Amino acid sequence: MRFGPALVVFSTALTACGLAACSGPPADPVVATAQSNAPQPGEPATVASYPDAAQPLSPEAAPVDNPAPPAEASAEEPPAPSTSHVALKYLIGDVDPSKDPMFAKIPDKYLGGSRVWGHKDAVDAFVRMAEDAASNGYVLKAVSAFRSFSDQKEIWENKWTGKTLVGGKKLNVSTPDPKARAAKILEFSSMPATSRHHWGTDFDINNLNNSYFNTRDGKRIYDWLTQHAPQYGFCQVYSAKGADRPTGYEEEKWHWSYMPVASWYLKQYPIDVGYERIAGFEGASAAKDIDVIKNYVQGINPECR
Repeated sequence: MRFGPALVVFSTALTACGLAACSGPPADPVVATAQSNAPQPGEPATVASYPDAAQPLSPEAAPVDNPAPPAEASAEEPPAPSTSHVALKYLIGDVDPSKDPMFAKIPDKYLGGSRVWGHKDAVDAFVRMAEDAASNGYVLKAVSAFRSFSDQKEIWENKWTGKTLVGGKKLNVSTPDPKARAAKILEFSSMPATSRHHWGTDFDINNLNNSYFNTRDGKRIYDWLTQHAPQYGFCQVYSAKGADRPTGYEEEKWHWSYMPVASWYLKQYPIDVGYERIAGFEGASAAKDIDVIKNYVQGINPECR
């Protein structure tokens, strides 16, 4: 499903418009305690291992063979992308969501981790979707949402320096070449200033491992999201890679983006964020060599543009 200008206009409060990209994947045990990128500096095998995540979730109702539609199809047409200019700070995560009116807290009942903030329009849409899912016996919780530049920097540098293992290895030892090391981290984790999570529009839902969504409970959730999330404005931006998405992060079945806001941010990103802005962290020099804006920021599911 494509999201375009035909959708209803979101919040006029976007005069100061708000917010940022990729969540992290299953990785290896964290060598030191920190927040995970893939939503925390660590990349363990199960969500329970993530400091920022909750235990794998089970539906609160008896299993249902086929995803049921929302209770009363209460989801309205999602708002259309704004044409207001987005301040640079929102594109690169240089913002304190607790002090910015463009952000809102995700209600505790729909949280599965410690990242509690999101763009207010995205949070409203997520809550409507979670409520309708719950009425049909599906539990949706945000394991991770907004992440600031500093959050992403910690996640990235922990992997860059070998503090967090990647593929069972300390990359500073196994992969000394900067470009190759950055490419390995970029399989699932974004460089600071390039993460969609900076925007507050993207939510990691229920679990941070693709394998979970192949289990009975996980498949029920994923099938429901696939069928119904577009009604609320959400799209799985990191679909399986192939001919229609040859570059970018690996598939993330947990990562859903609120397109009425995110699509406009994505359009403005390459205009306002040059490689001189992707700086201030270890390994930043590899960004231009890899062409991270074209290949990763813009390397998304074509149905989510």
